[in-house]
Amino acid sequence: MPHQSLKLLPGVDQNKTPALNEAALSTTQLVRFIPDRTLGGLVQKLGGWSKFYANTVSSTVRALWAWEDTNANSYLGVGADGVTAGGGGTLQVIVSGGASDITPQKTTVNPSVQVSTTLGLNSVVITDTGRNISSYDVVDIQTQISVGGLVLFGQYQCYNPGGSANTYTIYALNALGAPALATSTVALGGAVPSFATTSGTSSVSVTLANHGYLAGDTFPVLIATSVGGITLYGNFIVNSVTSSSVFVIAGRNNATSTTTASLNSGNAHYVYYKGTGTLPPGQGYGIGGYGLGGYGTGVAPVLAPGTPINAIDWTLDNWGEIFITCPLNGPIYQWSPTSGQPIAGVIPEAPTINDGMFVAMPQRQIVAWGSTYNGIKDPLLIRWCDVNDYAQWTALVTNQAGSYRIPKGSRIVECIQGPQQGLVWTDLGIWAMQYVGQPYVYQFNEIGTGCGLIGRKAAGSVNGVVYWMGPSQFFKLSGNGVEPIRCPVWDVIFQDLDTDNLDRIRIAPNSRFGEISWYYPTKSNGGENDAYVKYNYVLDQWDFGANSASNPYVSRTAWINESVLGPPIGAALNRYIYQHETSTDADGVAMDSYFQTGYFVLSDADVLMFIDQVWPDMKWGYYNGTQSANILLTFYVTPYPGQAATAYGPYTLTQASTYITPRFRGRLVSIKIESNDIGSWWRLGNFRYRLQPDGRF
Repeated sequence: MPHQSLKLLPGVDQNKTPALNEAALSTTQLVRFIPDRTLGGLVQKLGGWSKFYANTVSSTVRALWAWEDTNANSYLGVGADGVTAGGGGTLQVIVSGGASDITPQKTTVNPSVQVSTTLGLNSVVITDTGRNISSYDVVDIQTQISVGGLVLFGQYQCYNPGGSANTYTIYALNALGAPALATSTVALGGAVPSFATTSGTSSVSVTLANHGYLAGDTFPVLIATSVGGITLYGNFIVNSVTSSSVFVIAGRNNATSTTTASLNSGNAHYVYYKGTGTLPPGQGYGIGGYGLGGYGTGVAPVLAPGTPINAIDWTLDNWGEIFITCPLNGPIYQWSPTSGQPIAGVIPEAPTINDGMFVAMPQRQIVAWGSTYNGIKDPLLIRWCDVNDYAQWTALVTNQAGSYRIPKGSRIVECIQGPQQGLVWTDLGIWAMQYVGQPYVYQFNEIGTGCGLIGRKAAGSVNGVVYWMGPSQFFKLSGNGVEPIRCPVWDVIFQDLDTDNLDRIRIAPNSRFGEISWYYPTKSNGGENDAYVKYNYVLDQWDFGANSASNPYVSRTAWINESVLGPPIGAALNRYIYQHETSTDADGVAMDSYFQTGYFVLSDADVLMFIDQVWPDMKWGYYNGTQSANILLTFYVTPYPGQAATAYGPYTLTQASTYITPRFRGRLVSIKIESNDIGSWWRLGNFRYRLQPDGRF
């Protein structure tokens, strides 16, 4: 009887029909391909994972970042959402097996306006009774306040030299960051803008003393206010200026009545970001070596607790040893591991709202996107700080801070530090931001169109090449420019993708094995990632898998590649954080690892073929390790494509197995190889089988 060998093509093809995909794989779970000089790639069991941190995180992890401080301590930053936990988002730092909660805290209040100024000074005293604002807090004034010739608006560092429970001081600055001096002395005064409408017109007259606006300027309204049937919120163009105290904007519809109303009902709107520093006795600038209290008054500031911020997603990075974080639609925070900060503190000079940020290298600048100048987000605006100074965001001829607005697309989806340049994806294409120094700092060029990004964390860089997932195909950026990547498993991904939760998609590079994975949500899983597709960029081959009953936490909600902490780290929906390539198992549970081929044609004519012996050829364990893998081999036989197949097996194979005798006859056969035992590893070799004709069909 003749013998034949089973030599499989590497990679998976789901775009072909099962009968067309002979000698190749059609379905997979938890496998990978290893380069081979003759066949191109050999299929083997995927590496397993184990817990990086022993405890769960309080909610679903959306971002991870690894870095090291100047004392050679390695940290893992963890950004979790506030949705699945039903409460505040969590920002944690894990080091040496222990976790610290550094979630930023804030307090939002709407007190009456009580602001005091002194002629010729830029110091402003704000009265907010019982608030206990410390010298480590930051206030975001979201209602313009006119007082003593000044207009207060935006973020300010707070100072409380007396440790007062009721007052604190801020310092007014102009648009160039220089001191803005009060033109009069005012005690417990100030006013927010008031609006006046005329029935039947869209014109709104705004009263704000010493407003400083010119026709064509933008006036932001951060607190939605209704007046005369017009709702004011967002950016409004100043149409005309009546006086130094009055200007006119246009509402988005005609007023239904002639009336007046004040922004936020005449009250201030303060957002306090709490605890930007340590608060032990003796801290502060002043007598006795930094004094005995807040800035040398002998009174220790009182830390008034706030509410942990509620984050949907995070972007994380590091500025040397300093951990830089940005919650989606929030400000930018910093936390130093060597300063003793209890929680992350907001950078008061940075933009108050952003879609995300990264630290540009090698010149070291924080680059924020989907940013703002006035508290209203511009989805196409990029801003960056000065070189080596994240406290300087005002662009001057003496620094390298600046901004740029991408002119095409509807929003910036993601930015990353790529090889030699920053990369900016919109929903339509990709741009390069190349550092060129002063005076322009960055040069922006569109390098690809029709290749936008599908989700805010679907792009990454490995070994000088950038890979990303677009709305309907995959791309890479290398020396040849933007190139589409052929994807023979396209049907599996894009026909089952949950398009309502695209920002949950996570790219997962694994440079140890030349792989890029994308974890994504399918239509049947309620919006969370439950499947993955994996691209081997060395072999140009794909495979895929998903959560299953035996391995329910295969997919990942956050990921980092190899780092100072070792092999890749990912977070699962069970809220555990795992380190990969550390085990043969799924955190102590057997991995249900398998692949199934397309249908081989045993005979092209109407002759049935009979197979009575199969000789396995495998690697049954690691090199010089225990050769203990147990393999299950199943044959699926059918006479016609698309018909229900008859299963033969599973047959158990071990290193001691010389051959098996399945004894089946048919025209089309598919093979499934599977393992679900603890502690084993395998790689497929060259199976052989014995066959002969066995009658006509």
